[in-house]
Amino acid sequence: MWDFLVVGAGLFGAVCARQLSDMGKRVLVIDRRGHIAGNAYTETVEGIHVHRYGAHIFHTSDREVWDYVCRFAEFNRYTNSPLAKYKDELYNLPFNMNTFHALWGVASPEEARQEIERQVLKVKESGIQKPRNLEEQALLLVGRDIYEKLVKGYTEKQWGRRADELPAFIIRRLPVRFTYDNNYFNDLYQGIPIGGYTAMIGRMFEGVEVRLGVDYLKHRSDPDLQAGCVIFTGMIDEYFDYCLGELEYRGLRFETEVVGLKNFQGNAVVNYTEYEVPYTRIIEHRHFEPENKEASDTSTVITREYPSAFQKGEEPYYPVNDERNDRLYQQYSELAQKETGTVFGGRLGQYRYFDMDDTVRSALDLISSIR
Repeated sequence: MWDFLVVGAGLFGAVCARQLSDMGKRVLVIDRRGHIAGNAYTETVEGIHVHRYGAHIFHTSDREVWDYVCRFAEFNRYTNSPLAKYKDELYNLPFNMNTFHALWGVASPEEARQEIERQVLKVKESGIQKPRNLEEQALLLVGRDIYEKLVKGYTEKQWGRRADELPAFIIRRLPVRFTYDNNYFNDLYQGIPIGGYTAMIGRMFEGVEVRLGVDYLKHRSDPDLQAGCVIFTGMIDEYFDYCLGELEYRGLRFETEVVGLKNFQGNAVVNYTEYEVPYTRIIEHRHFEPENKEASDTSTVITREYPSAFQKGEEPYYPVNDERNDRLYQQYSELAQKETGTVFGGRLGQYRYFDMDDTVRSALDLISSIR
């Protein structure tokens, strides 16, 4: 019936479906959720485009990818400049001269560099030479002040474990900039699609049949879902019924609230780095699209983001790419290569964290390889 069945109506599936449809292929897209756009889904509340599954900011240095997404949306000039709150103190992220001035009162890059080097030297003199865990890795990279106030609590909340129990490789580097630049990303292109991601991905699906609320793993034998090739973007271990064991993920929980203020925190993203604050950040969605004239003048929408342990049946967010899980994924990947007529792609199908531009690039490359 179909040349291709795309399982998953998120960004990866949308790019695949668009490319295949433009090639004249008969494509069906299904998703077990009740909406398109996957975790990039935006819904309108109080005239504000709310990122239901956490902040999604498109950024890339890949000109082909940027030109591709601009076919389906006009992007605004949003620049990601998050703040970090530790107790009553506010700091700019990523770590830059504004951060260092707030921490130590320094005004020049050389002063900041010397302070970091002084603190790292004290760490080494305490006997830490080769990092055995994340805590020691971070201390050797940026010293104690930045680690204690801006890294430790946030990281422990994110991973659900103490920093000295986490492997060092999780933090291979910590970006330190000796400039007064609050732009979190170094990429050439950055922005939010005007009107939200749901509208953008909806345009990708124009002319393609999309069926929502369909669980492929429960209905894969249904006659009307048969296709010459299946592109599966769900969890690779779930596809194989966890026959080799379960891959680990970290989960997230979101609390979204309408607040009777036009402006709650003055910034789209504020990270809470203190361990005693249970959420990792508060997102105020209106600041992603300040040009939006439909947004309420009397209320705003905020979301508190809580990391959580992943439970089967919930939405998986972050792959835990440690040695054990990467080894297990490799075994599933070997099974996948033997699965005739099915290819696996995307964050869950390939068990790796993807930025949005990585998602687009991977989907474009996949379709080029199987056309």
